Amino acid sequence: MRGGALWELRDARPEPLDEAFRDLLARPDACLLVGTIDAAVIGYAAVELETLRDGSLLGVITELFVDPEARGVGVGEAIATQLVAFCTGEGCVGIDAGALPGHRDTKNFFERSGFTARLLTMHKRL
Repeated sequence: MRGGALWELRDARPEPLDEAFRDLLARPDACLLVGTIDAAVIGYAAVELETLRDGSLLGVITELFVDPEARGVGVGEAIATQLVAFCTGEGCVGIDAGALPGHRDTKNFFERSGFTARLLTMHKRL
């Protein structure tokens, strides 16, 4: 995907992932979920709370992934619903999520879940 290489260097969770996820699970300002079918993990997501300058909270979905062969059966929607519930329970004023340019399926997924675009990041390769 366009922008994926820079996203991986700047925004992706650093490895080792087991350590990173263990740290995330211990944080009260974050939520890490898995989605399953018949007890098999086929997706996961993470949201972290960010304190804004006025003291309010913003949920930031840092990861949301469902195995491509398991998409379209509602697991991603169920995970997203739980992320929204977590952020609502924490009193967030909103939730942000990213989608790489050209990844229309991701954009459409978030729009079906009630998200709207609020910022486009422009980049010039040097």
